[in-house]
Amino acid sequence: MTTIHLQTIIHVPIEKVFDLARSIDLHLQTTSSTNERVIAGRSSGLIELNETVTWRAKHLGIYQNLTSQITAMEPPYMFKDKMLRGAFSFMEHTHRFRSIPEGTIMTDEFTFAAPLGILGSLVEKIFLKKYMTRFIENRNNEQKKVAENK
Repeated sequence: MTTIHLQTIIHVPIEKVFDLARSIDLHLQTTSSTNERVIAGRSSGLIELNETVTWRAKHLGIYQNLTSQITAMEPPYMFKDKMLRGAFSFMEHTHRFRSIPEGTIMTDEFTFAAPLGILGSLVEKIFLKKYMTRFIENRNNEQKKVAENK
Protein backbone atom coordinates (compact mmCIF):
# COMPACT_ATOMS: atom_id res chain seq x y z
CA MET A 1 0.00 0.00 0.00
CA THR A 2 1.18 3.51 -0.82
CA THR A 3 0.20 6.83 0.76
CA ILE A 4 0.67 10.23 -0.87
CA HIS A 5 0.64 13.36 1.34
CA LEU A 6 0.20 16.75 -0.35
CA GLN A 7 -0.47 20.25 0.96
CA THR A 8 -1.81 23.15 -1.07
CA ILE A 9 -2.21 26.70 0.25
CA ILE A 10 -5.24 28.43 -1.21
CA HIS A 11 -5.77 32.11 -0.48
CA VAL A 12 -9.52 31.97 0.21
CA PRO A 13 -11.62 31.06 3.28
CA ILE A 14 -11.89 27.45 4.39
CA GLU A 15 -15.63 27.13 3.58
CA LYS A 16 -15.05 27.98 -0.08
CA VAL A 17 -12.12 25.57 -0.41
CA PHE A 18 -14.12 22.79 1.28
CA ASP A 19 -17.05 23.26 -1.11
CA LEU A 20 -14.84 23.48 -4.20
CA ALA A 21 -13.13 20.22 -3.23
CA ARG A 22 -16.57 18.51 -3.08
CA SER A 23 -17.79 19.99 -6.37
CA ILE A 24 -18.52 17.39 -9.03
CA ASP A 25 -18.59 20.17 -11.65
CA LEU A 26 -15.14 21.45 -10.68
CA HIS A 27 -13.76 17.90 -10.57
CA LEU A 28 -14.85 17.42 -14.16
CA GLN A 29 -13.32 20.76 -15.15
CA THR A 30 -9.99 20.02 -13.47
CA THR A 31 -9.63 16.51 -14.91
CA SER A 32 -10.31 17.24 -18.56
CA SER A 33 -6.91 15.75 -19.51
CA THR A 34 -8.25 12.30 -18.60
CA ASN A 35 -11.68 12.84 -20.20
CA GLU A 36 -13.44 12.22 -16.89
CA ARG A 37 -17.21 11.84 -16.93
CA VAL A 38 -19.81 10.86 -14.38
CA ILE A 39 -21.61 7.69 -15.43
CA ALA A 40 -23.58 6.98 -12.22
CA GLY A 41 -24.45 8.53 -8.88
CA ARG A 42 -24.15 12.21 -8.02
CA SER A 43 -23.50 13.99 -11.34
CA SER A 44 -23.34 17.69 -10.38
CA GLY A 45 -23.24 20.05 -7.42
CA LEU A 46 -21.64 19.25 -4.07
CA ILE A 47 -21.26 15.63 -3.07
CA GLU A 48 -22.54 14.86 0.44
CA LEU A 49 -22.02 12.21 3.11
CA ASN A 50 -22.86 8.65 1.96
CA GLU A 51 -23.38 9.70 -1.67
CA THR A 52 -21.59 7.84 -4.43
CA VAL A 53 -20.23 8.80 -7.82
CA THR A 54 -18.90 6.62 -10.61
CA TRP A 55 -16.26 8.24 -12.79
CA ARG A 56 -15.13 7.05 -16.21
CA ALA A 57 -11.68 8.32 -17.18
CA LYS A 58 -8.77 7.49 -19.42
CA HIS A 59 -5.64 6.73 -17.39
CA LEU A 60 -2.51 5.25 -18.93
CA GLY A 61 -4.31 4.93 -22.26
CA ILE A 62 -7.14 2.78 -20.88
CA TYR A 63 -10.68 3.83 -19.98
CA GLN A 64 -11.49 2.82 -16.42
CA ASN A 65 -14.47 3.15 -14.11
CA LEU A 66 -14.14 4.01 -10.43
CA THR A 67 -17.00 4.21 -7.95
CA SER A 68 -16.35 6.02 -4.70
CA GLN A 69 -18.46 6.93 -1.69
CA ILE A 70 -18.15 9.77 0.79
CA THR A 71 -17.67 7.84 4.03
CA ALA A 72 -16.95 10.67 6.49
CA MET A 73 -17.58 14.42 6.58
CA GLU A 74 -16.90 17.16 9.12
CA PRO A 75 -17.66 20.48 7.37
CA PRO A 76 -15.58 22.50 6.67
CA TYR A 77 -12.58 20.57 8.05
CA MET A 78 -12.57 17.13 6.45
CA PHE A 79 -14.20 14.63 4.17
CA LYS A 80 -13.15 11.17 3.09
CA ASP A 81 -13.96 9.13 0.03
CA LYS A 82 -13.36 5.44 -0.42
CA MET A 83 -13.34 3.34 -3.60
CA LEU A 84 -16.15 0.81 -3.77
CA ARG A 85 -15.23 -0.52 -7.24
CA GLY A 86 -12.37 0.24 -9.56
CA ALA A 87 -8.89 -0.61 -10.79
CA PHE A 88 -7.17 -0.39 -7.40
CA SER A 89 -7.43 -3.19 -4.86
CA PHE A 90 -7.83 -0.38 -2.26
CA MET A 91 -8.20 3.39 -2.42
CA GLU A 92 -9.08 5.97 0.23
CA HIS A 93 -8.67 9.75 -0.03
CA THR A 94 -8.88 11.96 3.06
CA HIS A 95 -9.24 15.69 2.35
CA ARG A 96 -8.40 17.99 5.29
CA PHE A 97 -8.76 21.77 5.52
CA ARG A 98 -7.24 24.18 8.04
CA SER A 99 -7.66 27.93 8.28
CA ILE A 100 -4.49 30.02 8.31
CA PRO A 101 -4.10 33.82 8.18
CA GLU A 102 -3.40 33.63 4.42
CA GLY A 103 -6.46 31.46 3.68
CA THR A 104 -6.61 27.66 3.84
CA ILE A 105 -4.23 24.73 3.85
CA MET A 106 -5.76 21.84 1.93
CA THR A 107 -4.13 18.51 2.78
CA ASP A 108 -4.59 15.35 0.75
CA GLU A 109 -3.86 11.91 2.16
CA PHE A 110 -4.33 9.46 -0.69
CA THR A 111 -3.78 5.78 0.12
CA PHE A 112 -3.98 3.10 -2.54
CA ALA A 113 -2.90 -0.41 -3.41
CA ALA A 114 -2.49 -1.78 -6.91
CA PRO A 115 -3.90 -5.22 -7.70
CA LEU A 116 -1.72 -8.21 -8.64
CA GLY A 117 0.16 -8.74 -5.38
CA ILE A 118 3.94 -8.36 -5.56
CA LEU A 119 3.81 -7.22 -9.20
CA GLY A 120 1.30 -4.51 -8.24
CA SER A 121 3.53 -3.39 -5.36
CA LEU A 122 6.45 -3.00 -7.76
CA VAL A 123 4.30 -0.96 -10.16
CA GLU A 124 3.23 1.27 -7.23
CA LYS A 125 6.84 2.00 -6.29
CA ILE A 126 8.30 2.31 -9.78
CA PHE A 127 5.56 4.26 -11.53
CA LEU A 128 2.10 4.58 -10.01
CA LYS A 129 2.99 6.72 -6.96
CA LYS A 130 4.58 9.36 -9.20
CA TYR A 131 1.69 9.23 -11.68
CA MET A 132 -0.98 9.63 -8.96
CA THR A 133 1.01 12.39 -7.22
CA ARG A 134 1.16 14.40 -10.46
CA PHE A 135 -2.53 13.79 -11.13
CA ILE A 136 -3.56 15.10 -7.66
CA GLU A 137 -1.08 18.02 -7.80
CA ASN A 138 -2.41 19.11 -11.21
CA ARG A 139 -5.99 18.88 -10.02
CA ASN A 140 -5.17 20.85 -6.85
CA ASN A 141 -3.37 23.54 -8.84
CA GLU A 142 -6.41 23.93 -11.10
CA GLN A 143 -8.70 24.07 -8.06
CA LYS A 144 -6.44 26.77 -6.55
CA LYS A 145 -6.67 28.84 -9.76
CA VAL A 146 -10.46 28.64 -9.76
CA ALA A 147 -10.70 29.46 -6.05
CA GLU A 148 -8.39 32.44 -6.35
CA ASN A 149 -9.88 33.45 -9.75
CA LYS A 150 -6.50 33.32 -11.47
